[in-house]
Amino acid sequence: MQTYNCMIIEDEPLATEVLQDYIRQVPFLKLVCCCTDAFFAMEGLQQFEIDLIFLDIHLPKMKGLDLIKVLKKPPKVIITSAYQEYALQGYEFNVIDYLLKPIEFSRFLKAVNKIEQTRETVLPVRPAAPPTERVYLLFIVGKRKVKVFLDEIVYIESMKEYIRVNTISKSVLTKFKLSEVDGLLKKNNFLRIHRSFIVAKDKIEAFSATEVELGGKRLPIGRSYKELVLSVLEG
Repeated sequence: MQTYNCMIIEDEPLATEVLQDYIRQVPFLKLVCCCTDAFFAMEGLQQFEIDLIFLDIHLPKMKGLDLIKVLKKPPKVIITSAYQEYALQGYEFNVIDYLLKPIEFSRFLKAVNKIEQTRETVLPVRPAAPPTERVYLLFIVGKRKVKVFLDEIVYIESMKEYIRVNTISKSVLTKFKLSEVDGLLKKNNFLRIHRSFIVAKDKIEAFSATEVELGGKRLPIGRSYKELVLSVLEG
């Protein structure tokens, strides 16, 4: 649990002593300083990092609620007062609690336990990941070079000296050996299932011990590839 640095702003010595004793009994509270008026308190707030103020309303020179008004970023505040008529006004300043004197320890403890409940939870903001560049291959088709994105390939079929690259939207026939393209695709979601077929693993819709189904096609699993293919698909 976080430790909270505390400041008491109180002009009555007896009330200050009571608060000091209560703070010492709470493990997550640490008393940093005591001030008898608002002007000393403002100096203390510049000198120390204060998380929580125990603030009396009737102070000399400047009232407690006026002090909250002039602070740009006031710490958390628990008001300690003998006058209940300021309670509503105090809550308008978003104070944690309003304690009426004389303050019992059980009531004090209930108030300080609200600190954790009201603490803002700040989620770490992760920097936006750079956009992932889509990987593609260039295949020569006639006199053109055709770009084929790997994430669009469904399967590749060997046709002797050529291969047919079947994608989601098109089919590309190019002079290439399946063994050569297999070496390029091994680390990119592709699986050789037959001497004539390479398939995209994430496009497989169903499979059995003898074939895989994808893109509306059923392709055979070669006997020499069966053990490896099934271990990958079942694993």
